[in-house]
Amino acid sequence: MKNLLKAFKLTLAFCVLFSVLYIFVLWVFARIAGPNGGNAEVVVVDGKVVGAANVGQAFTKDVYFWGRPSCAGDGYDASSSAGSNKGATNPEYLQEVESRIDTFLVKHPYLQRSEIPAEMVTASGSGLDPEISKAGAYVQIKRVAQARGMSEEKVKEVVDQYVKGPLLGLFGPASRVNVLKLNVALDEIQKEN
Repeated sequence: MKNLLKAFKLTLAFCVLFSVLYIFVLWVFARIAGPNGGNAEVVVVDGKVVGAANVGQAFTKDVYFWGRPSCAGDGYDASSSAGSNKGATNPEYLQEVESRIDTFLVKHPYLQRSEIPAEMVTASGSGLDPEISKAGAYVQIKRVAQARGMSEEKVKEVVDQYVKGPLLGLFGPASRVNVLKLNVALDEIQKEN
């Protein structure tokens, strides 16, 4: 009986340690070291929240830059974040990618098939990527500029303002652009004109 009581106390202590203290340590770390104090970065336009900068959104109009396709449920539904789990040789997956390529080429007739960045036609592991590469943004400049009635140079200038490098110069892609922030910036520029 003595050993049972010790085991119960030890179990209770570890439950507290790992389910309360551990979570508290992670929360404190996020508050101190995480961006925005561990909170989601929201984008606000005219006092209204239009989205979270760290979760992708569906942009389908020609006036907007498009993000990476999502496999997360119905669009960019964060509650069902996941990849498709379809392998690169899966016929259904290959058909989806072909369909995305065809759609992309219809909206970007000035591109050759080989010029489409892979990220623009393949979904990510989470299905919620908020960013695309600089190359993914550059291939869309002509379409967005024409749809907005802006010069390609002006749109490229805005894209370049929103290009970020790798975290600490080491981690992540060489260059990336947050699609929501870029699209909001373009809307703001057009409001001013």
